[in-house]
Amino acid sequence: MEELGGIEWNPLVAQQALTQAVSKCSNYGLKLATKWAAEQLVGIETEGVEGSDELVQETTPTKNNLSTENGAAAPTTPAGLANQIVFAKSLLDLGEYDRAAHILSVDGSPKEYLGGLGLFVRAYSLFLAGEKKKEEEMVELAEPLERSKVLNPNLEKLRSELSGSKELNQLDAFGLYMYGVVLKELLQQEAGSSLEEPPLSLLHMAKDVFVESILAFPYNWSAWLDLAEICIENTVIHDDVERALESLTDSWMYLFFLIHVFCEQQQNDQALQVIDRVSLLFPNSNYLKAQTALAYYNLRDFDRAQEQFLELCERDPFRLEMIDIFSNILYVKESKAELSALAQSVISVDKYRPEVCCIVGNYYSLKGNHGKAVQYFQRALKLNRKFLSAWTLMGHEFVEMRKTSAAIEAYRRAVDINARDYRAWYGLGQVYEILNMLLYALYYYRKAAALRPYDARMWCALGSCFLSLDRRQEAIKSYERAIVTNDRENIATRKLAKLYREEGENEKAARCYQRLVSGSGNEDALDAAEAEAFLFLAQYMKDSGNFDVATVYCSRLLEFPGPEKDEAKALLRDIRSRRIAIGS
Repeated sequence: MEELGGIEWNPLVAQQALTQAVSKCSNYGLKLATKWAAEQLVGIETEGVEGSDELVQETTPTKNNLSTENGAAAPTTPAGLANQIVFAKSLLDLGEYDRAAHILSVDGSPKEYLGGLGLFVRAYSLFLAGEKKKEEEMVELAEPLERSKVLNPNLEKLRSELSGSKELNQLDAFGLYMYGVVLKELLQQEAGSSLEEPPLSLLHMAKDVFVESILAFPYNWSAWLDLAEICIENTVIHDDVERALESLTDSWMYLFFLIHVFCEQQQNDQALQVIDRVSLLFPNSNYLKAQTALAYYNLRDFDRAQEQFLELCERDPFRLEMIDIFSNILYVKESKAELSALAQSVISVDKYRPEVCCIVGNYYSLKGNHGKAVQYFQRALKLNRKFLSAWTLMGHEFVEMRKTSAAIEAYRRAVDINARDYRAWYGLGQVYEILNMLLYALYYYRKAAALRPYDARMWCALGSCFLSLDRRQEAIKSYERAIVTNDRENIATRKLAKLYREEGENEKAARCYQRLVSGSGNEDALDAAEAEAFLFLAQYMKDSGNFDVATVYCSRLLEFPGPEKDEAKALLRDIRSRRIAIGS
């Protein structure tokens, strides 16, 4: 295994690193990072691997040097204060955030000699207390504009305190992570309150702090996720991050980071390639299995995605993360029985999880009960106001119910949470197209196409919008782009063929029609679009003097019940007459 990337790729070394990550992240109260590290820990295959305790001890940082490896000072914490930190941490775990911060404060500032853990617990408690106040205030406001103005009241205070602690070299890797979270929230706050780009100084400061935290302790998955978020939203820092993390590029943690970024940016083929590599060290990782399913889902390879989810459910039937995506696949495939079975299964696990509510909502939507589906999506949002899928799926239901204002509100909430949700942008385009506000629709479709440039549906939507605006050349370019990006349903092919005919470009129209009928077997029944294609091709080939091919095309229409049958017979008579004339 070592040839993959050095000693860190030894399963025993990876196991000890993750064991240490679980202990340390748990000690700091980072539940998501703890859970993620533990899940990867059980995903390692260590049986039959040769290794030694000496090897592991020599290559893995120890508990003592981890606390100071970023150069942070490590003053001795008095026993009484150490007990207060333990008490504050217990309050943090119970959600008593203001009380936890108060225990570690004096005159509104951090107590002296708190050390890395104490500073983190106090800062984290203040941050969560501010988030709680923000959520409580937002619930009481009805207007979306008013809700967007509600801010975490503790951010500026935390920024000032953590900046001072960093200058004094008092922050360990987790304190730096907390400082990065504060800067990231301030960055998003400024971006949301202004039409201009957020200040680059704040962006680079957040990036630098996250990178410093990761370099000090690479196994905090939460730090990687937050760094990924600002990277995805601000492509200008990509090169800087890559250079700063150069020492970790062969690390499996860096590859996990790349998998997440690639999936978020819809670079799914690249994500699958990296997953294949990381799976050599983590063959039993449920996280990697879920990411594989997500990548196939994003590629619209629903059969493979379903296979991955079925394997995941077999491995861990009580794992609910991302299982709502599985229900989306069953919904698209109209697998009512399988979706019903999935809904019953997850309800028995935990019916008060947002993922479960979305699965049940999808089940009712597939049955055509859109009102009941909306109820379940609303229930999901009561459990988690930032659960993206619920907002987007509820928008889809409101479109079906022709409640356009409610649909617009739902989709806008979705893009507020995640501006990379192409489904919400596409949904907004559909709603405004229904309202015949085509310039608005065009704007939102362009947003969706920018996020999913390899999705033919986005370009078909743009083409339809351009066509409605009588911008025919732009419509043609959009449909051509759709064909290049795998127009599976042949929507763009049909539209483009018709446009070429109307523009008098019969040769290009013929190529489109040939592509349309290429998959039609001799015994297959024709639909109206295929009949139109065969009739045009027959006429085109006859006019080109290719009578044999024209006759074949006409013969395919002789069993079609529509008017094309009579026209095909007339063409055959004309072809026979021309052949006789040429022969004479």
